[in-house]
Amino acid sequence: MKSPLSLIDSKPISLAASNQALSRRLWLQSTLASSLAASASWSSAQAQEEFRFTRPLKMIVPYPPGGAGDIVARMLTNPFSQALGQSVVVDNRGGGAQLIATDLAAKATPDGYTLFLASTTHSINPSLIKQLPYDSLKDFSPITLVASSPMVWLVHPSVGVSTMGELIAKARANPAAINYGSSGPGSGGHLAVELLKFMSGVQMTHVPYKGAGPALSDLLSGQIQVVCTSPLPAMPHVKSGHLKALAMTSAKRTALAPELPTVAEGGFPDYQATLWYALMVQSRVPQHIQAKLYESVIKTLKGSETSDQFKGQGADVAALTPQATDAFIRAEMQRWSTLISHAQIKIDS
Repeated sequence: MKSPLSLIDSKPISLAASNQALSRRLWLQSTLASSLAASASWSSAQAQEEFRFTRPLKMIVPYPPGGAGDIVARMLTNPFSQALGQSVVVDNRGGGAQLIATDLAAKATPDGYTLFLASTTHSINPSLIKQLPYDSLKDFSPITLVASSPMVWLVHPSVGVSTMGELIAKARANPAAINYGSSGPGSGGHLAVELLKFMSGVQMTHVPYKGAGPALSDLLSGQIQVVCTSPLPAMPHVKSGHLKALAMTSAKRTALAPELPTVAEGGFPDYQATLWYALMVQSRVPQHIQAKLYESVIKTLKGSETSDQFKGQGADVAALTPQATDAFIRAEMQRWSTLISHAQIKIDS
């Protein structure tokens, strides 16, 4: 055995040999890392393939029955149930600016059996409500953006207006005398009206409800004068003549009602407001279960029957990846935060 002193006298290893040894070591490490990654990917895919839901799933919807969110959920659940091999039951939890439903979903057991149909309000509440009982980003994992649709401005026939220009003129002549309903504070319909108020300088009084269904009921009876909401529950009442549609909130006219102008056409070129719906789960749900849900819902949304059904109601199927959905929601949060800050919108406005 060599003594410690003899090692000092040993010839140094050449630079070329050293680099060669280092290169080989790095190659071995890279190969091992690639093998482990491939193994993990295979294991994840295998886990996704082997996983099966063994009991019914629950979809929490932050609206009462009859509103746009409820209609979207029920159009989705039947084909989604077939793709999953288990029934999906709608659990309506309206009211409380959607805080009740969202908090319930955030605190659900992270096993994939509780789904949450988030909406535009999910991106609005963080800027509108100071202390939320949940974290809108950290507590949820998006599965996909299901669909989006413009809103339609509706008035009771007794208001006596036929265009957005006439409505604004009437509101300007009678400050705060016109009452508008919404599906709750922070809802898309609430912010759509506040956006126009901010742009036009008119005043209207907000009357919040627990969902679009109750708001439409009071609009039909003349208890309130204006509602801006999804065309899904509204257009049948327009076609029957019980309500008057003034304009759509989209950037361009829609195939659903091509005869209706947009608010932008009425003198507000920068005006645009969209409703969207996203399927989400509690963030701690295992990745292979999230992947299984994504695979099943995308199959559902890309089916011609489901797609045609959504289009027939004035909504466009989105079917985004989880990553794209997350980026979309973050962008929406920033957009609404800017409006809420500049317009000084309050939860009780």
